[in-house]
Amino acid sequence: MYRVEGNIISSEIASYLAPPVRQLLLGLDEQYCNRMEEIRLRCQQPLLLKLGDRDFTITPSGRPATDLYSGYIVTREDIQRSLASISDNSLYAFEEEIKRGYITIPGGHRVGLAGQVVVHNGEIKTLKNFSSLCFRIAREVHDCALPLIPYIAPRGVPVSSLLISPPRCGKTTLLRDLARILSTGRANLPARNVTVIDERSELAGCYLGIPQLDVGSRTDVLDGCPKAEGMMMAIRSLSPQVVITDEIGRAEDVAAISECLNAGVVVIASIHARNVKELENRPLMQDLMKMRAFRSGITLSRRIHPGNIEETIRWQA
Repeated sequence: MYRVEGNIISSEIASYLAPPVRQLLLGLDEQYCNRMEEIRLRCQQPLLLKLGDRDFTITPSGRPATDLYSGYIVTREDIQRSLASISDNSLYAFEEEIKRGYITIPGGHRVGLAGQVVVHNGEIKTLKNFSSLCFRIAREVHDCALPLIPYIAPRGVPVSSLLISPPRCGKTTLLRDLARILSTGRANLPARNVTVIDERSELAGCYLGIPQLDVGSRTDVLDGCPKAEGMMMAIRSLSPQVVITDEIGRAEDVAAISECLNAGVVVIASIHARNVKELENRPLMQDLMKMRAFRSGITLSRRIHPGNIEETIRWQA
């Protein structure tokens, strides 16, 4: 499923890693770099690289290995020096991002943070004493969502649709490409105004508010915005014809989706579940079905490749 333009690891990721880790990554064969999904640095644990469903490490001599405990052991200094590069030596400037648990770097790649959580009056204030970093590598795959178009836009008209899948099955990549396709338009599919509500900065991969990934020429992005609030903001000020958002799951999301539908806006969203049966047992989905929010459902897996379509559902209007 993945189509990679150049070596993203060397061109966009390596400069943010501590020098010892950087040198190990730059010495890897491109067959590893082009399939890499995550780079995990955990203090006093082996460097871990996730390639599809398999975990690898790199030995201190630079060889890839499946025996994790033969790998290079990440030090606290590696964590600190990587953080200094990510934050340009000013963690204070990223206070809000750190509170959310991640920092987005140029290219749309997201660095997840773990460490000591500071809580005051029941609210998370910040993280400190960082113990691990997770570099999630953003890859856009143009036209990967084309197989979904007959279900999401039958006869060239988008309908409210739900992508259903467990984690790591490609739904974020597919939603990103759907935004691009619907915003740009194609033969027999007129272009629409699209708003992407990107609560976790994954769909558009914004850096300083600017999308780093291609979400289309008629797409507005509300980056880091809670889904329910973002849907209401979009209706009030951006005149979307289609709203796209990832991982709905709260009662307030249901109310906001209802407002979108009442305003004539199509909603395309994703939700975590293994299948439709599991989903339909949840109170949230029962509420959505009562209001007939979605016309089309698509369940995904990575049985053959990420984004594999397992089942399609047509719900009654």
